Amino acid sequence: MINYEINRLVNFALQQGLLVVEDKIYAANLLLAELQLAEFTEETVEETLETPTPILEKILEYAVKNGFIENTTTERDLFDTRIMNCLMPRPSEVIAQFKKQYELSPAAATDFYYKFNIASNYIRKTRIDKNIAWKTQTEYGDLDITINLSKPEKDPRDIAKAKLVKSSSYPQCLLCKENEGFAGHINHPARQTHRIIPMQLQKKAWFLQYSPYTYYNEHCIILNSEHIPMKISRITFANLVDFLDLFPHYFAGSNADLPIVGGSILSHDHYQGGRYTFAMDKALVEQEYKIPGFEKVSVGRVKWPMSVLRLHSNDAQQIVDLAVKILDLWRGYSDADAAILAESDGEKHNTITPIARKRDGAYEFDLVLRNNRTSKEHPMGIFHPHAEVHHIKKENIGLIEVLGLAILPARLKEELELLRTELLKGSPDVSNIESIKKHADWYQALRLKYPQFTETTIDDILKTEIGLKFMQVLTHAGVFKRDNHGIKAFDAFVQIVKK
Repeated sequence: MINYEINRLVNFALQQGLLVVEDKIYAANLLLAELQLAEFTEETVEETLETPTPILEKILEYAVKNGFIENTTTERDLFDTRIMNCLMPRPSEVIAQFKKQYELSPAAATDFYYKFNIASNYIRKTRIDKNIAWKTQTEYGDLDITINLSKPEKDPRDIAKAKLVKSSSYPQCLLCKENEGFAGHINHPARQTHRIIPMQLQKKAWFLQYSPYTYYNEHCIILNSEHIPMKISRITFANLVDFLDLFPHYFAGSNADLPIVGGSILSHDHYQGGRYTFAMDKALVEQEYKIPGFEKVSVGRVKWPMSVLRLHSNDAQQIVDLAVKILDLWRGYSDADAAILAESDGEKHNTITPIARKRDGAYEFDLVLRNNRTSKEHPMGIFHPHAEVHHIKKENIGLIEVLGLAILPARLKEELELLRTELLKGSPDVSNIESIKKHADWYQALRLKYPQFTETTIDDILKTEIGLKFMQVLTHAGVFKRDNHGIKAFDAFVQIVKK
């Protein structure tokens, strides 16, 4: 039986272009060695699969049954990556094919590369497809809501083993170029199927890769060849322009470079990009400004729950220069009436989350103003999700959320099912149910807002209300609020930019 699965996997690799016919027997023998089998018998296989998952599941069952691995998610992931590695082309071959496709068009190159990453199982599409996703209509457009189920939780057996593994600083982080081909271990995911594409941004070495847990279409990561901390500066804006010139069909942006308002990895300079249109991309400019000295750049305040200035220009130098001016002025800007302080106790608080795209052939920057100050009332951040929304979302608001895509924790799937049951039963309170008591206030608000819940309406109601909670999250993260006082304060900052 396992011999047939090897044939199936080799057949899949040939169909997907991971293997060439000349290497078929060699790859089959590598698979035999991994599975401790002595002889390969070639069989005819006629099937077409989108991913190798159905075959790998059979091989993993064999590995567990024969004691090669424990039946935990981490050990299964390490082992199936070893298996797929037997079918992988060399990094140089992937780069050569990417360059060949790029000669046709940048989109052809990324199409090839994205499909390759799915075929190699580096992007675990079958797992990602389990994510729960929908859109919620708001005054700011249709927000994307995702309950992230693709990242598996650690098994207690893996946690116990992890304590026994000697710590290592290689690779230094999950983004370092040294991850390419890395075998991994209990504390570090296997990256034997990982292939990265070299590029030049501002004459420096960078690499393109995809996120293994893609949160949106063609979710890519642009990583510095050096392990250096993230920093928003002139070079950031110049790098984003260079990236758009290379891949005009993609957007690119950077998480902010400060804790609380930054991303999950601030230790390695990187950007994120991809091929997706977010709600913020569609948001309209509600107020235009003229900035003296930057006549080639149109500037506007975007109608968005967070505080966004949109720059649009055909002139790369002017748009970069204006972005730098705004960043430098914002770094030192304070408005105590709006709770914005540039610095306290020697700690800097202001920064920017920049997003870049090409629209109608011109460069477009969305500069999202951020501040990471905390207070007694809001110890996790004044411009961070406040306590009343933590039952839905309490994590940092990074680049992806800023754009209007909520990445919500997996726990919500089970919690929503319990809330659904209680609402349909008409239970007056859920504060005595341990797993959902965090939602007790929200539960009461839902009962007041809606006269009744039925099997037909309840799912749409819950999805809509979660989307509205995410809109509230973004409002909390906005430094200038969407009221008359906040709009005037925003315009006051722009007046400083005009000088």
